[in-house]
Amino acid sequence: MAFLLSGGGLVMLTARSVRTGRLMLQPVTWRDMVDMASLKADGGAFGQMLGGECTRQQAEQEMADDIAFWACHRVGIFTIREKDRFVGMTGIHARPDGRGFGLRFALYPWASGRGIAREAANAALNFTHDAGVKRVIAVAKESNLASRTILGGIGMHVYETFPRDGQTMLVYESVRG
Repeated sequence: MAFLLSGGGLVMLTARSVRTGRLMLQPVTWRDMVDMASLKADGGAFGQMLGGECTRQQAEQEMADDIAFWACHRVGIFTIREKDRFVGMTGIHARPDGRGFGLRFALYPWASGRGIAREAANAALNFTHDAGVKRVIAVAKESNLASRTILGGIGMHVYETFPRDGQTMLVYESVRG
């Protein structure tokens, strides 16, 4: 464990922290609850996610699940910070539909359009593969061109499709090792 002096405070770095050129990704902890609940309640950030926007209670349950997932699998959901400011989340979770370990990413709308989601999702995907996970999937609506562009841009390819609520869903896959 190490500490990095960052913008007026110390940031704890662990073996699970990931630093990119401009972003800091850290595993979610209970200290992130306010930020994560706010993000998950934002329709612009979470409206397209599986399950959609969350209440505080739902966000707390997901936080407990995310922390337990890290403990079991040594991979999971990261917070994304740019210059110490929380901008979103990315990482891996167990898909509730049983399709496997799924990559997720969500940013506040004001943080979109600058490549942050691609940079963070790519870092999370690489971290996951480096941790020994051979197969990672991601699911996006066929109509969600932003997510599809990100997933293709980080090397994932369409593996299969399925219908959900009148929408065509694309399953992307990344296999390494």
